[in-house]
Amino acid sequence: MDVQNEPKPEGGDEGSHEIDFVTLGMFIIDEIEYLPPTPPVKDILGGAGSYSALGARLFSPPPLSRSVGWIIDKGSDFPAALEDLIASWETSVLIRPTPDRLTTRGWNGYDEHQNRAFRYMTPKKRLTAEDLTSELLTARSFHLICSPNRCRELVTEVKARRSGLCNADGSSLPKPIFIWEPVPDLCTPDELLNCTNTLPLIDVISPNHSELAGFMGDSGLDPETGEISTKAVERACEQLLGSMPLQSFAIVVRAGEKGCYLARNGGRKRKVRPTGQRKKPSAFLHGGLRPDTDMEALFAGLLQDPEGTIAREEIEVDPGVERWIPAYHTDASKVVDPTGGGNTFLGGLAVGLARGKSLEEAAAWGSIAASFAIEQVGTPVLGKHEDGKETWNGVTVDERFEEFKSRLAFRES
Repeated sequence: MDVQNEPKPEGGDEGSHEIDFVTLGMFIIDEIEYLPPTPPVKDILGGAGSYSALGARLFSPPPLSRSVGWIIDKGSDFPAALEDLIASWETSVLIRPTPDRLTTRGWNGYDEHQNRAFRYMTPKKRLTAEDLTSELLTARSFHLICSPNRCRELVTEVKARRSGLCNADGSSLPKPIFIWEPVPDLCTPDELLNCTNTLPLIDVISPNHSELAGFMGDSGLDPETGEISTKAVERACEQLLGSMPLQSFAIVVRAGEKGCYLARNGGRKRKVRPTGQRKKPSAFLHGGLRPDTDMEALFAGLLQDPEGTIAREEIEVDPGVERWIPAYHTDASKVVDPTGGGNTFLGGLAVGLARGKSLEEAAAWGSIAASFAIEQVGTPVLGKHEDGKETWNGVTVDERFEEFKSRLAFRES
């Protein structure tokens, strides 16, 4: 493989790093236009790839910052200031010079209700599984933003390319976590079947409230107040989960000032069988049920552990999840620009799941990540306390998370 196509750590360490998060979202240079009298801004770091990488990076101070992977196609017009900003994050970013083209640029416009309009100003360069280097392919989590059909293609391609890879110590790669963010244009009733066909392949689907409502042919708004309807969100999630009761995917709905809603079916938790152990033959079923079948013996066989003991006490039942996690910012004046907040949320969520956090705690990570992204135009300012601790907008992520955790009734996993 060409040397320029391998991620280069800025710190000079050319060794490999364990990758917790990779996004296949695009890098875009944004131009943002507001209602008068606010002036427009240009050359802003943007795109789903950039903001989701930011979300993962917020919870990854160096050297853990190397566990964040993303891809940038650098055109001939790439601003030097953005290069410096990206280098300061110290991630495993893959920067690919493409001097024969312009960097992907986008225009963002907002109305008085903060509804966003977007269009590309230069040709876009979409990422595929083939763009991932061998190091990025080993990631514990992948963020995908695409249509249902393309999501299925990407998951299949990533899994196929990972099949021959292993960890540095020779051990097998863990099962990757796939976080799917549907694209707004294809969140329609006509795409609902394609959406449900995609759900068995991914771990988390995360539309915003409007995109979820779009699949259901609804507005997702309260007809009396015009605000986001929490009941509509809960009803749509119940319908999606009910359509596939045996699947283990989770739904994380990003709902702006309402926070996010988590929903996942419950069921029996599978115990991980130690390597080399096989299920006892008695636990296998042969043929169909007959009138003389001993049902008690049948189910006893199904519940036997490898030593033949009935393991009733060891069976864990996952009750599932139905919960709202509030937004961090309760003061609307703290929200300067919502651009990229949802993508940043998903980067925090994904890296939390990749590091073994529960769905609830990972969503809290996402809420904290989003809170930093929306406090200014562009990305938050990276700095350091006198004690050397990393800060963003003058605050440490740990401080903000501890304060947020005090509002929530859950234990850290």
